Amino acid sequence: MAHALRLAARGNGTTWPNPSVGCVIVKDGQILGRGTTQPGGRPHAERVALAQAGDAAHGATAYVTLEPCAHHGKTSPCAEALVAAGIARVVTALTDPDPRVSGGGHAILRRAGIEVTEGVLTEAATRVTQGFLKRLTRGLPLVTLKLAASLDARTALASGESRWITGPQARAHVHLLRLTHDAVLIGSGTALADDPDLTVRHLGRTGHQPLRIVLDSNLRHSPDSRLGRSAETHPVWILHGPDAPQPRRLAWAETGARLIEVATTPNGHIALPQAFRSLAEEGLTRILAECGATLAAALVAESLVDDLALYSAGLLLGAESRPLLGPLGLDRLADAPRLTLRETQTLGPDQFSLWSF
Repeated sequence: MAHALRLAARGNGTTWPNPSVGCVIVKDGQILGRGTTQPGGRPHAERVALAQAGDAAHGATAYVTLEPCAHHGKTSPCAEALVAAGIARVVTALTDPDPRVSGGGHAILRRAGIEVTEGVLTEAATRVTQGFLKRLTRGLPLVTLKLAASLDARTALASGESRWITGPQARAHVHLLRLTHDAVLIGSGTALADDPDLTVRHLGRTGHQPLRIVLDSNLRHSPDSRLGRSAETHPVWILHGPDAPQPRRLAWAETGARLIEVATTPNGHIALPQAFRSLAEEGLTRILAECGATLAAALVAESLVDDLALYSAGLLLGAESRPLLGPLGLDRLADAPRLTLRETQTLGPDQFSLWSF
């Protein structure tokens, strides 16, 4: 199962709206087939593994990170495929919360006389599958907030100069992080200040690219930006408010970007909970927010962030420089969000840490 989970983790960012699942088929101590959910969500991991195993799958054990599907879609259920292949035992980590499955896959297997063992490495599987699970159960995507700062938690000089606080190893790691998410999201302030591209580069990989999303209530960012000029080759979604000017809507639409109208707050900002629910409804499960201090603080204040990916550089910028986060409106220390450290890694002169809320 641990091997199946490693396979599943590799697919994160490429399979939405489907979960990334891993499957390993074993008999007599030998691995006969292994599979992951393929880009775009199909074929499913079980079918990839069964195709590798062939006739040898008869009498084997299948380790699957998520309950095999039980519903008919573009293909027949994976539970039925395991039955047809003559699998003798199926071991799963999680029950699928999708109401079309939700125990139905396990039931198909048991009715066919297959031994089913559930709940193996559930905690680890929940972590790997968290984005899909959160979208199904809470109607929201998993959100990772990425921030880079000096040791004194500053992100730029007072002038705005910030390139580069971190070194090349840390910047390459950010591109790896992008690959594990369905989308990279920024606010209009970052879009205007940096004119970013938000693609995955410098890794020798030209295939999968995450979706690029901008929260821009009044469509202030120019369609002639780097995002606008590349929207036809790498998808761009712009979430805007109901009062966004019609000429700007038309100009962005001509670039090939997708425009999504969402609610705004009384002060004209994007209503974040509603916006992220809209993104979940579109099938997104994992979003990497690479935003400035104001939007980052707003996401934290709205309890929309699941993980914080923090890149710390060994330099000091002083109190006159720009802070890591905007105001959180805290009156008591007891109200401050407390995070759990999950991972640390040295990246050249910098330090990476991953925290969970």
